Amino acid sequence: MRTIPEKETLDTEFKSDLKCYPDHDLIEEIVGMSNTAGGFLFLGVEDDGMITRVHKKHKDSIGVMALIANSTVPPISVRAEIITEENLDVLKIEVPRSRGVVSTASGKILRRRLKFDGSPEVIPMYSYEIPSRLAELGMLDYSAQPLAGATLDDLDPNQRVRLRKIIQSRQGGEKNLLALPDDELDIALRLVTEAAGKYVPTVTGMLLIGKEDRIAELIPTAKAVFQVLEGTAVRMNEDSNKSLLELFETFEMYVKAWNPERETEYGLFRIPIPEFDWAAFREGLVNAFCHRDYTILGAVRVLIDDEGMCISNPGGFIDGVNLK
Repeated sequence: MRTIPEKETLDTEFKSDLKCYPDHDLIEEIVGMSNTAGGFLFLGVEDDGMITRVHKKHKDSIGVMALIANSTVPPISVRAEIITEENLDVLKIEVPRSRGVVSTASGKILRRRLKFDGSPEVIPMYSYEIPSRLAELGMLDYSAQPLAGATLDDLDPNQRVRLRKIIQSRQGGEKNLLALPDDELDIALRLVTEAAGKYVPTVTGMLLIGKEDRIAELIPTAKAVFQVLEGTAVRMNEDSNKSLLELFETFEMYVKAWNPERETEYGLFRIPIPEFDWAAFREGLVNAFCHRDYTILGAVRVLIDDEGMCISNPGGFIDGVNLK
């Protein structure tokens, strides 16, 4: 029975070795797989899944493992073995998923993706993608990083007043924070951090209390869209780069206009029941903004249509976690 998969996937790669697959190309494939999901590379199998054979140069599995370790930074420790399928030898290389970002010895950083036709390919991993990868791996708290180009003047005093009112009004809020002056409040909540001997806003600080025009300029990924559709007719379509505290209030105000109530009788009482539960809406909205990936383009979207309400955001599960 055949043990080699029939086709390529994100974590399965076939490489023909009839003409001796080049070592530098092999290293790049390994790096791309390690920087994505890991998986298996079969040397001696054609793209269509037909088994040919591994070249005699690559029959030394220990030598291949040493080549890969010596040609990657940090060294990737793969497992390689010769397996026999259909009376032909194939080199099976098991590639681990990297717990960081790896590159070739020449400095190439690559990742893997699926093309439109479902087949995989290795492409460059650009510098702006590295923070997202590290955040996925739990190695980087992106929101706590100082925001490049931001200064303390980019923080909005009016939003800080709004923040204080929220702390004051919330049950169980940390009221001791209200006694702090503005600069100490910002430090306590990590809205600013020290960099090069001075305090600058963090990503969190700008998102919570930043000026709208500066948020749009410095964090172009921090977009939000509120849409209302009736059939195919667009009743409302508004996007915004407001600070999150103001945005929550704005979206709540929008929902009130599109949240009809119906009354039901309960004994002698008539109880109004809204179309959308307020507690569920607020929870969904907070989760959408607080758990989105701000390193990638996209917008938090609140959509009300004939089917109901949908709140969505960019990003996905952290590396190693799936829906199951």
